[in-house]
Amino acid sequence: MELKKLQQMIEENAVKAVDLKYCGLDGKWYHITFPARNIAEVMESGIPFDGSSIPGMTSVESGDMVLMPDASTAQLDAFNATPTLRMICSICDAETRIGVNKDPRSVALRAHKYLLSTGIADMSTWIPELEFHLFDTVQYYSDAFSSGYNLTSSECKDALPEDNEDLDALALQGVKGYHMDTPFDQFYEIRQKIVELIEEQDIKVRYHHHEVGLSAQEEIETELLAFPKICDDVMVMKDIIRRTALQYGLTATFMPKPVYGHAGNGMHFHIMLHKNGKNLFYKKGGYADLSDEAIWFIGGVLTHGRALVAFTNPSTNSYKRLLPGFEAPVKLFYGLANRSAAIRIPKYVNTPETKRFEFRTGDGTCNPYFAMSAILMAGLDGIKRQIDPGKYNFGPFDDNVFAWSEEKKATLLSIPANLEEAMQALKVDHQFLLEGDVFNKELIESHINLKLKENDAVSARPHPYEMMLYYNL
Repeated sequence: MELKKLQQMIEENAVKAVDLKYCGLDGKWYHITFPARNIAEVMESGIPFDGSSIPGMTSVESGDMVLMPDASTAQLDAFNATPTLRMICSICDAETRIGVNKDPRSVALRAHKYLLSTGIADMSTWIPELEFHLFDTVQYYSDAFSSGYNLTSSECKDALPEDNEDLDALALQGVKGYHMDTPFDQFYEIRQKIVELIEEQDIKVRYHHHEVGLSAQEEIETELLAFPKICDDVMVMKDIIRRTALQYGLTATFMPKPVYGHAGNGMHFHIMLHKNGKNLFYKKGGYADLSDEAIWFIGGVLTHGRALVAFTNPSTNSYKRLLPGFEAPVKLFYGLANRSAAIRIPKYVNTPETKRFEFRTGDGTCNPYFAMSAILMAGLDGIKRQIDPGKYNFGPFDDNVFAWSEEKKATLLSIPANLEEAMQALKVDHQFLLEGDVFNKELIESHINLKLKENDAVSARPHPYEMMLYYNL
């Protein structure tokens, strides 16, 4: 979008403020706001800021950075009372105005550039499945002498808010909530409002529904969206979900496992590659009608799967979801319509235009720029090296591996069991990420250090359940 169009947008909508969003290593949005009258100056020169104040971004002695807004991301903010224009930024070097090595958005832009340079494909499209919970209230606390949390849900008899006596008997218990209909799906209208706001941002939604978790677990799935814009889109969608929930007096979370023993929140990624308008992953007659390129891409993702989860599942809570019995994959293999597989080929995508596969391991604590870029780099490595997943016992397997004998299951490669193990896997296996200077060693080291600190902070603290187990021993 040219400057004149931005200025026209500002004038027609009486915009008073322009809000610049950028993503840190932790996957959170940060923002800075300036008067709309300064739009021309900011579009030319950007806005300087102290990068050393953003966790893991840079050191104090080299903290000066510049936010350069991307005019194509300009949208009116649907939530602020003050008419506000929102744009997404890349974090750039103060002198060169080039995206810095640790800027997540610049990583995705470099990954796309690398994809084009290989000649393998000229486009990559993705579908992210966003799973989340809408709770009525949440309280949590942790200090030296106390620790705990409390979640409430009007949909679940076991977790009703104090002011809800469930006199209309809409709250349920002991059942699964998948595709649960109204009136038991109590937040349908809120979910629909979220979808409407998402579509106003030029993000096409495929459908939305109640998920398995009874305590208001939701899912919104998009149509196929182009990389790297899809990374921006995930950030936008998460923001809309959170802010809409707050408008209705609710709280939204993408935590992989907020409720013990109940279904957790994943973020599955459907992936396609295209060249000259053709889907590269379709070939009639192969396994599930997958092309050689598709099989090799899968081989790359599974070969690097243990390292990938360091970016796709970067929280201690991630590994409380990745347990057998909850349709969450714990073994690295692929199969047709197999929900116990790390990579599932959906049966319903059976045409040359729709053939794709789904990486099921990730979750919403990931930084979408890092996660999708890493998956893409692993898949491209698989194509370049023609990695056959069958040679490494990665499948295809079409049966439920959870029903296998323990001896047979032990022959499959497992994903890391915890965050520390995932970071160790990334330390060992990251060369594929360095191709094309997409990622770099400093970024990988910063990510590992940041996440190991989180892991140590959690593991060093007494757990409330430990009190029940051990206090009186």
